[in-house]
Amino acid sequence: MKFQITPAFDGDWARLSEAERALFRAVIRDDFHPACERRLADPSALWPAKLRVRGVANAPGIWEMTWSFSGPDGRATFEWIQVGGEHGIRWRRIGGHAIFGEP
Repeated sequence: MKFQITPAFDGDWARLSEAERALFRAVIRDDFHPACERRLADPSALWPAKLRVRGVANAPGIWEMTWSFSGPDGRATFEWIQVGGEHGIRWRRIGGHAIFGEP
C-alpha cells in the first residue's frame, strides 16, 4: 500500500517531537498498515479498537485515527486514494484535537 501526505500534514509533522514521530511510525507499522490490508481484502473487517478509526463528522471521505491516548493526544486524519492504480492512504493532518478544524 502506498502513502501520500498533504502539505498540512508535513507542517504538522514538523511540530511533533521525535518521540511522537517514533510512536506514530510504530503504530502505522504494527497496527494501522496491517488493518488497512485486512480491510482491502475484506471491507467488513473491523479496525483495531485501540486505533479508534471512524469517519470525521461533516467531512465525507475523511477518516480519523487515534494513535496516542497518553499526553500529548495523538490524532491523524486520512483518506483512501488511488496511487498509480493501487490502493493508498493520503495522510491529511496529524496532531491533537486542533487538526479537526481543517481535517
